[in-house]
Amino acid sequence: MSAGQPPPSTRITAGLEGAPREVDVLVVGLGITGAGVALDAVSRGLSVLAVDAHDLAFGTSRWSSKLVHGGLRYLAKGQIGVAHESAVERGVLMEVTAPHLTRPMPMVVPLTSSVTRAQATLTAVGLRAGDALRRGARTGAETLPRPRRLSATETLALAPALRRAGLRGGMLSWDGQLEDDARLVTTVARTAAALGAVVRTRARVLAVEAASSNGAGGLRVGLRDELTGATTTVVARAVVNAAGVWAGDLAEEVTLRPSRGTHLVLRAAALPGLGTSVFAPIPGETNRFVLVLPQPDQTVYVGLTDEPVDGPVPDVPEPTEPEIGFLLDVVSACFARQLHRSDVVGAFAGLRPLLEPPAGSGGSTADLSRKHAVLVGRSGMVTVVGGKLTTYRRMAQDAVDAALATPAAAGLAAGPCRTRTLPLLGAAPRAELAALEQHPRLVRRFGTDAALVLADALEVTGLTEDELLAPVAEGVPVTLAELVFGVTHEGAVDVADLLDRRTRVGLLAGDRALAEPAARRALALAAHHLPGRR
Repeated sequence: MSAGQPPPSTRITAGLEGAPREVDVLVVGLGITGAGVALDAVSRGLSVLAVDAHDLAFGTSRWSSKLVHGGLRYLAKGQIGVAHESAVERGVLMEVTAPHLTRPMPMVVPLTSSVTRAQATLTAVGLRAGDALRRGARTGAETLPRPRRLSATETLALAPALRRAGLRGGMLSWDGQLEDDARLVTTVARTAAALGAVVRTRARVLAVEAASSNGAGGLRVGLRDELTGATTTVVARAVVNAAGVWAGDLAEEVTLRPSRGTHLVLRAAALPGLGTSVFAPIPGETNRFVLVLPQPDQTVYVGLTDEPVDGPVPDVPEPTEPEIGFLLDVVSACFARQLHRSDVVGAFAGLRPLLEPPAGSGGSTADLSRKHAVLVGRSGMVTVVGGKLTTYRRMAQDAVDAALATPAAAGLAAGPCRTRTLPLLGAAPRAELAALEQHPRLVRRFGTDAALVLADALEVTGLTEDELLAPVAEGVPVTLAELVFGVTHEGAVDVADLLDRRTRVGLLAGDRALAEPAARRALALAAHHLPGRR
């Protein structure tokens, strides 16, 4: 699929012009779960229309820690099933479906003076249990090495910015890290489109209702094209509601209790020399940490919080000052340099779509299970909620299985789930990726499709390779080639699509301002090659 340029019909586009009016499966929402459902369904041989009122990865899917978790924190809470599922799906992502978008991430738990011997022992037991999860999931040690104890000298070699006073060593373990969560969503959606799914952004679902009283006639879905305002109706044999924190807007039987997770963005210079992620222990807590996560673009993410959210769900959640202060305080206690509010060059928050627990169960949102749930409503619409980014593939499989079991879908000729062994576009073994001679940033973000990205930009723009591969501004590593590809193949229609989701420049307001001229240029250059964009 990545050998040549796909025809226009398989590209992600915006609006509903030319979209089918009858399909086997209609998917609502194009976060990671919805994109995964679209891929699962189309790879079984079903016709698919997947829509989102806004854009790919517009909601929670772009606000994660950018990790592929192995489930250790869930094991500590006794959620053994979720922990095992997470470890299995981590292995699938890292070794089969998306090795180009994932990488092994070393992480150090520093044993500071605030960490008691008993806490250190408990942490060591937990890391060994995490390695047992890895082995149980059959993920190789060459992908994720075994954990081990570090001396103080070894700990400081990996994280020289740590506070030296009272440091008696550390514990090194490994987990998975994503190149970018929104990039994973886009790649899953592109793969679905390459297999024949119709993927449309700026298409809002207004209502879903059964086409007949017995449910056998399918479901009627009212949609509105958010570009033109035109409305239409699509008849689908099955509808999967994967709208995340907005799922309850379509399914009244679903009650969610969202929680907010906040991250800070720092420049790498704020914590110099960081060669590994650091899990900073939260004072007074046994198994809770603040994550300090170095990124390839010379930034560091710090997170995350777990705060219950009441009231209407905002399109873009905002971090609160108390959350920002809490994260700075925990990290400052672990590192030699006191961090200040001025060190925060960006911040983001996401809302987890957690199911409301039974009445009277109490507990904080941090205690709610991250296990996903698949619910079938009175209309026959299937809703999938909960879960986590790492387990999106299994969530999608379960949702499609449930949809195929509804009366309206009876008789659909669907094959078995294929996504566990189906590589995403651009995927290849890490050794093959390392040997590619294309631009390193394009290889990191597109894998073997790096050549396609550059070839497309050369054809569309008529510019030279040097012009297309140069950073769009000083200190901003994004290239014009990937911005053009975002328009021609990934459905981007405006600057926000390009800078906030196809790339993540928007996480830093200053960098976003510097990159805006290049984004506008990409939109203008691509307009002459896309129908309806002139």
